[in-house]
Amino acid sequence: MPLATDSSRPSVQIGIRTPMSSRSPKTAAVPGMVLGILVAIPAVAEPYDTAILQGLDKVTARISRIEAPVGQSVRFGTLQLVVRTCDKRPPEEPPESAVFIDIWEVRPGEPAADLFRGWMFASSPALSAMEHPVYDVWVIDCENTVANAEASSASPSSE
Repeated sequence: MPLATDSSRPSVQIGIRTPMSSRSPKTAAVPGMVLGILVAIPAVAEPYDTAILQGLDKVTARISRIEAPVGQSVRFGTLQLVVRTCDKRPPEEPPESAVFIDIWEVRPGEPAADLFRGWMFASSPALSAMEHPVYDVWVIDCENTVANAEASSASPSSE
């Protein structure tokens, strides 16, 4: 069945692909140029010195904000948290904060039990969740507390 055609455009039948050699050089080169631009500029996450976590105690239904400096041990209930790295994408990229964290349960008179070791992502907390009957911990953000402290001390105080 013949297709109705416009005289300004070549006729194309649905289901038949036009060979690359018959396309104009401009349209054939555009996807390659876009791909080259995307590959040339990698998105690099920036390291931060403090992870902002949130913890839920399921027994008391209390939510706590936890500021965990990288490399230092922080307690939340019977959990001991050590953030190994905290990365955050730059502002021009889609928002994402990722934390590599070790979590142990420490009870008096018992050896520490390893609960979780791995990456947690702020955008999808269920992707790699810590499973515990009493506590939930998830990532909120990453920040540089040293830069924040310097900025607040450099600003004039009003008295």
